[in-house]
Amino acid sequence: MRIQGLGVIDDATLELHTGLTVVTGETGAGKTMVVTGLHLLSGGRADASRVRTGAQRAVVEGRFETTPDSPAAKVATGAGAQPDDDGSLLALRTMTADGRSRAHLGGRSVPNAVLAELADQVLAVHGQNDQLRLTRSGEQRAVLDRFAGSPVLHPLAEYQRVRAEWVAAVRELAERTERSRELAREADLLRHGLSEIEAVNPEAGEDAALVDEARRLADVDQLRELATGAQLALSGAVDGDPDAPGAIGLVGEARRRLAGAEDPVLRELEPRVAEAAAVLADVGGELAAYLDRLDADPARLEQVLARQAELKQLTRKYAADVDGVLAWAEDARGRLSGMDTSEEAIAALAARRDELAVELAEHARVVSAARAEAAGRLAEAVTAELAGLAMQQARLEVVVRLRETDHEDSCALPLDGATVHAGTEGVDEVELHLVAHSGAPSLPIHKGASGGELSRVMLALEVVLADADTVPTLVFDEVDAGVGGRAAVEIGRRLARLARTHQVVVVTHLPQVAAYADRHLVVDKSSADGGLTRSDVRVVDDDRRVVELARMLAGLESTETGRAHAEELLNTAAEHKAERGRWPKGRSATRNG
Repeated sequence: MRIQGLGVIDDATLELHTGLTVVTGETGAGKTMVVTGLHLLSGGRADASRVRTGAQRAVVEGRFETTPDSPAAKVATGAGAQPDDDGSLLALRTMTADGRSRAHLGGRSVPNAVLAELADQVLAVHGQNDQLRLTRSGEQRAVLDRFAGSPVLHPLAEYQRVRAEWVAAVRELAERTERSRELAREADLLRHGLSEIEAVNPEAGEDAALVDEARRLADVDQLRELATGAQLALSGAVDGDPDAPGAIGLVGEARRRLAGAEDPVLRELEPRVAEAAAVLADVGGELAAYLDRLDADPARLEQVLARQAELKQLTRKYAADVDGVLAWAEDARGRLSGMDTSEEAIAALAARRDELAVELAEHARVVSAARAEAAGRLAEAVTAELAGLAMQQARLEVVVRLRETDHEDSCALPLDGATVHAGTEGVDEVELHLVAHSGAPSLPIHKGASGGELSRVMLALEVVLADADTVPTLVFDEVDAGVGGRAAVEIGRRLARLARTHQVVVVTHLPQVAAYADRHLVVDKSSADGGLTRSDVRVVDDDRRVVELARMLAGLESTETGRAHAEELLNTAAEHKAERGRWPKGRSATRNG
């Protein structure tokens, strides 16, 4: 990951370990810019104030390792992005000082939403805001469902499918019942309109055909004169007057002369003249037939005008032309078929609603039972983790209860003698409770847990959920705030355990956590020319790591006591990782994506 011009960081490259990477540094050095960069790569909101003072833009670039069949690769392929030769994906986010932002993935310009979709598959960032989200009931239910897996998710999908049908039936029944009078009036108007149209019985295109016919009937004398003149021009005078030959006779004479010519060039023109003669003869015949049919018919003209008047009444009410009237009639029939407000129709719809309610209640019971079973296992597993996080007497309880409501609720569902709210995620309320110590009351975690305890509860949940979490990279932004002493050591151990199955990045101020790192990055702050603060990121190991841990302990990097304490932390962490087995069997070295 490379960061340029972001906050106090001018230009820094971070090489993250596939296991546990910790980021440390003095307050204000810019540690959180690492997390800010990850948020930007995740399609997060661009804040122009984060652009480094004096810089025109901030750039964050990250390389994600993927496999061809991974969800991340599918997101990239769908966006038209191309992986590099080694299969990795290069993501880039640019943010200018005037607030404009651009995103690129695999060499292709993409919307920020594509980066967000990619991040959903490869990256999960946990910070103080995530702890606040953990206090919400919806987030707590999501945690339980994530832990439960298929036993909840599969019946929940069936529940959601049936619920969609049930909600549609409930809404339609309410609409029909509440609007029955209005619908009845509308239905009467539609039926009246259909009756008028059916009485006239118009045909498609009839109005245009009648206009043409009426024009011919009204202009019969003028049309006869025109047709007669044209026929005379073609055929000549009826009495055969040689002074008034017709076009057909003249063309015939030309044909005879050409046919009798000795010059072959003239004879070759004769067939073409013959074709012209045939065409003229056909036109003359059609003109004669037209004149035979062209008789004045006042009665037919009256009929046509009367029919036009009938059609005009329809087009004045329902559409601009007859085709539009027919379309209105078809639409009216369709609307009438869905506006049955009879008691039989309403009763049938109510029966369908009740059938779906019974089916929905059965799916809800299966989901609730699966959640209740998983709640006990989750509570037991997290409680065991809390004991290792210096909360030996603490106990987590996962409370699953029905979300009861009243009949005024549009999503009220009868279930086992109670009326519950059938939400999109089921009928259950899930709440995490913490018993802080023996004899303490069981309280919701937002009431019964301090900031440090909430951090440890969230970390314990992440450890327990590690196997169920498909996101390969976990980022923790000072979730160890408010924690110290033995609890800090245990947090380091838990993060190291998480790093066996996930890539873990931790921004921390605790040396007890930093000691467990597979790679230790330090953000250093210095003053550049002109007094502008800048920070760099460097990897520390061996003696330099001892110095950094001693500084974190109490600013004792220059004393033997501080160094001894730092070395002791590193030795303890190394022994612990050696005991637990750093790389479990079957773990792949490349897991990002």
